[in-house]
Amino acid sequence: VFSGQIFTSMLLLSLLLIIGPLLLRVFFPYFWTDLVYHTDLLRILLKFVSRRRRRPLFLALDRFLEQVETRPNKAFIVFENKRYSFKDADRESNRIANALRVASVLRPGDTAVLFMQNEPAFIFCWLALAKLGCACALLNSSIRARSLIASVRCCRGATVLIASELEKPTLSRSHHELRREFGSSLIRAAQESSDADVPQTLRADVCFTSPAVYIYTSGTTGLPKAAVITQTRLLAALAVLASNGVTDSDVIYVTLPLYHTAGFLVGFMGSIETGSTIILRRKFSASQFWDECRAHNVTVIQYIGEVLRYLCNTPQRASDKEHAVRLAVGNGLRSDVWREFLKRFGRIQVREFYASTEGNVGFVNYAGKIGAVGRVSFLHKKLFPYAIIQYDTEHDEPVRNSRGLCVEVPKGQTGLLVSKITEIAPFVGYAQNEQQTEKKRLRDVLKHGDVYFNSGDLLKIDHDNFIYFQDRVGDTFRWKGENVATTEVSDIISMLEFVEEANVYGVRVPGHEGRIGMAAVKVMDRMEFECKKTFDHVCRFLPVYARPRFIRIQSSMDVTATFKQLKLKLVEAGFNPSMTTDRLYFLCERERTYVSLTPFIYQQILSHSIKL
Repeated sequence: VFSGQIFTSMLLLSLLLIIGPLLLRVFFPYFWTDLVYHTDLLRILLKFVSRRRRRPLFLALDRFLEQVETRPNKAFIVFENKRYSFKDADRESNRIANALRVASVLRPGDTAVLFMQNEPAFIFCWLALAKLGCACALLNSSIRARSLIASVRCCRGATVLIASELEKPTLSRSHHELRREFGSSLIRAAQESSDADVPQTLRADVCFTSPAVYIYTSGTTGLPKAAVITQTRLLAALAVLASNGVTDSDVIYVTLPLYHTAGFLVGFMGSIETGSTIILRRKFSASQFWDECRAHNVTVIQYIGEVLRYLCNTPQRASDKEHAVRLAVGNGLRSDVWREFLKRFGRIQVREFYASTEGNVGFVNYAGKIGAVGRVSFLHKKLFPYAIIQYDTEHDEPVRNSRGLCVEVPKGQTGLLVSKITEIAPFVGYAQNEQQTEKKRLRDVLKHGDVYFNSGDLLKIDHDNFIYFQDRVGDTFRWKGENVATTEVSDIISMLEFVEEANVYGVRVPGHEGRIGMAAVKVMDRMEFECKKTFDHVCRFLPVYARPRFIRIQSSMDVTATFKQLKLKLVEAGFNPSMTTDRLYFLCERERTYVSLTPFIYQQILSHSIKL
């Protein structure tokens, strides 16, 4: 009998070992993937907590200095055939830090403004400022006039470190105002100064809540807002590449701007943690992308949705799949582009994620489900509480029940993503802008007295627990990977003497990510719309991605009872000449003016004969 029981038990165990994996695959297809991810998540959190407990304080800079000690001669940055090891980067940053000390333009705790395109000096300057105990504001290198002044002002920049190629063309009209407003000087980092180590005492007063970086984001205020990235947030950002399997043997191709969250936090900070080599490029180039990947044996690339679409739009080549790239990390990737990218360039693992510069929650699509920005779970929600709530797009506000609380949407329905503000998931807000900071706080969400971060994004969760980005709420739209605040563009257009009112919005263009800028304009009585003058004006005051490519002339503006401009019908009509009798104009870069948008030009845009 005993032998029979043993035999039966062994038989059941054997059947379980055979059938068990099959049952898991059928009923829990992502079990092992989820297990691996959550194991990594717990490991990362434990490492983060361990670093937070170290004394003296362990910051992102200290991780870089560890890499200098353990791998001094390993290539850290490769730029235009120049190679800088970790030790080289340490020495270069020491020179800049010592030059700034000699010039006496900065004190510990001050903020310096970095106004550069992608180049090694950008990274060296940030390291130098960190060694001096200073925060660093990262300016978008394409901003103009009012935006430039406002950006420096909101972070109270004491000094502006500027690349020589940007000083003359961009600051010719702003230089004196900067000096007058802030008493600062525009200086270039001296390369002849000492490379001696910078005294650690200079950063003795830096704590985890100290601002480390200011990264600018557009919003409904119309001018850039400086999102405060604290030392704690920077320390957490170190894990972003390591958590996706990146190691010191990887080579990372950074073509996104370093002033952008993706370039700085993911590309640069992530590489400091892993000890990987950065192949840095001044600007993204679709035509040279894969050639450079092959030349440098790149294994990891970064993207925003547009980047991969640009690559898919290049002429096909026999060598398309001949590369060493194994991983693509980014966000904003459309499903059709995702499929086309994999089909054309081979089996590259795509890690799509959702996050925002100032936000306190993020998601990662670690399972590779095409179209999803992440996968949700009980553990993730327990650590970083969030909710997707009903949102009234007509009144531009969350829906509340009879108790005054927000209403969660069921799976499969779209709603506004909000995330609870906690000690582990704080929301610091915007520098010198309490009004906009408070706008992002949503109170009495699920309980009276709670406070959540309002993401401003509409998402939905399917029945398999994958989460999908749907759209942005409010006036801000996204084009060329940049957020465009409609009020800023409206203000600029309204500066023209013949414009009475401007209503700016984004419209979709088939085959393109995001929305492109369009403006409905009411011209002053007894005045005419001046095409050439408008073209010169927007080019002078707005970066390329924010310039309205289409203009619609209206005799009157539709407004609500509370005098808010109506956009819905304008967005629906788009730039199609057959949808309106209003005059339409198109920004023609070749002729350097706005030209009449004819049905022929409209068809050329749709067929991609005219590039946007």
